[in-house]
Amino acid sequence: MTREEKAQIIDELKQKFQDNPHFYVTNPSGMTVAQVNEFRRICFKNNIEYRVVKNTFIKKALESLDTDYVPFHDEVLTGFSGVMFVKENAKAPANAIIEFKKKYKDKLTLKGASIDTDLFIGADQLETLSKLKSKEELVGEIIGLLNSPIQNVLGGLNSGKHILAGLVKTLSER
Repeated sequence: MTREEKAQIIDELKQKFQDNPHFYVTNPSGMTVAQVNEFRRICFKNNIEYRVVKNTFIKKALESLDTDYVPFHDEVLTGFSGVMFVKENAKAPANAIIEFKKKYKDKLTLKGASIDTDLFIGADQLETLSKLKSKEELVGEIIGLLNSPIQNVLGGLNSGKHILAGLVKTLSER
């Protein structure tokens, strides 16, 4: 591979890291071609791009970004690495890994993830990542919380108007 080809791959990776705020790094070693293809189908179904890339390319692409990914260099970018890129749903790759691991327990492991530049390192973070809420879910919860007191006040006023109307009617009849 020539230097120009390597530089082109690094530039492509850099652009992927910039365009996708969430990415996961996995260890796909020991997987057969059929298993890799099955995992790619799971990723495609969930709008996730999955690529197997050399660690040196990943390191160089990450070094050219503004965010500090130094903890990834020693702990995550060792051995065989596959990168999962996703734009919208930060927990989709974690769910895809969990879905794949139901059938093939030890064939794919999470090495690390970056969710909006927050780093999650280690396979033990998979469950935490799978429970992340999307921005839409968080906004919905906030709106629900803000709407709840208003609904209570309106409910109280609506139920009180019948009582108040009954009292006024009773008083007017006397």
